[in-house]
Amino acid sequence: MGVKLEVFRMLLYLSFPVGVFWVSNQAQYFERFVVRRKREIFPPDNPERRRAVAELKQRVQRLQEERALRGPRT
Repeated sequence: MGVKLEVFRMLLYLSFPVGVFWVSNQAQYFERFVVRRKREIFPPDNPERRRAVAELKQRVQRLQEERALRGPRT
């Protein structure tokens, strides 16, 4: 019984990681979880958001220029 048990355990030890790797690399799984999560983190380009970021950059630049013109604080 010892050899059969060892063969079964070795088969189990090898098949589990191979099975997980095979399942996780299926196209449906990849599309469902990985691509959807990437789209949540990096959403498609939004013109309104781009305009808001541009306005924020201009406002920060204007504040920096005003501080530079006032000179160092003493």
